[in-house]
Amino acid sequence: MSGEAILDNLKQKFASEMGSPYARFVLNEGLDILNAEYVPNLNRVPLKPWARRGGNAAFLNHDASGHTNDCHVMEIPPGGKLNPHRQIYEEMVMILSGRGSTTVWNNAGKRITFEWKEGALFGIPLNCNHQHFNGSGSHPVRYVSVTNAPSIVNAYDNLEFVFNNPFDFPDKFSGEPDYFSAKNDREHWRVHTNFIPDALNIPLAMAHERGAGGQHLRFTLARTSQAGHLSQFPVGTYKKAHAHGPGAHVIILSGEGYSLCWLDGIEKPPQRFDWEVGTLIVPRNAVYHQHFNTGREPARYLAFRTSGSPRNTDGVLKCFYSRRIGGDQLDYADETPAMRRMFIDALAKNGLEMKMQPAYETELETLPPKAA
Repeated sequence: MSGEAILDNLKQKFASEMGSPYARFVLNEGLDILNAEYVPNLNRVPLKPWARRGGNAAFLNHDASGHTNDCHVMEIPPGGKLNPHRQIYEEMVMILSGRGSTTVWNNAGKRITFEWKEGALFGIPLNCNHQHFNGSGSHPVRYVSVTNAPSIVNAYDNLEFVFNNPFDFPDKFSGEPDYFSAKNDREHWRVHTNFIPDALNIPLAMAHERGAGGQHLRFTLARTSQAGHLSQFPVGTYKKAHAHGPGAHVIILSGEGYSLCWLDGIEKPPQRFDWEVGTLIVPRNAVYHQHFNTGREPARYLAFRTSGSPRNTDGVLKCFYSRRIGGDQLDYADETPAMRRMFIDALAKNGLEMKMQPAYETELETLPPKAA
């Protein structure tokens, strides 16, 4: 029997398991779920009217995120506003373009309004009412939002519960006057805040563990279970390859280059995704991926995700340490020669040279021995 015939036969047997409450929800909202492991530019994604929210939107990356979280792009027309809204799932927002404000309030009457512009990051406190306003009468606002809606909608399968639940979470939001104030309370790589006014220019901390002079900053917004981080790496360099759980939405904020994705142990060339400012890449579960800066300025990206990547017994993310000692990060010394050749060729097209030799030499000073 041919492979096509085998799959057709199985398709019939699994027909009753097709779809999900979440997929039906999006379909009934009049929107599409775009299977977009790679989106060349979020600013060019075509949108459709979303009556529930009162703006235009598109849902992305449901397949690549492994049904754990999703992503949608939303646009607010010039001088417009979205409808007041609440939800029992968590949400983190990045403003792609435009300026405006958001009002957040709960049933207890606690209310806060804060302003934002392009590059701002903030979270929506769980199940709080909120409304977004476009502060410009001539230009639209476009933002990208990552939520854990798939797991919540699939679990409860009741939209009245998801969108009209009256329960307040005072431990998540209680109208604190400085809730959405920009804070700089740092602990190693982590900043404790609910609002980052400018993701492109906020200072990051050195992260030698990721290689090549890279910098890093971690955060959790609006006291959610979702997590995010910002990473930056210099001209002529690239980060160490690593793998982790599903659902990381990587958004390029500056620079140009490409990323490679491959599944360990599979003898086939890696997928290459060229990127620019506004590109979105969503690595699949346990897929190794690696980011290369081929441009003339430092490359910075944002990663939004639902927490849940593998950690060791001490709570250390396995994607931060070497495969030689049981982690999920690939050392430079263990890369294939083809990886470096590809990078050198890509730099040459821009008249640039690779600046990785110091990183290679530094790694050798502390490189664990290979397992027998």
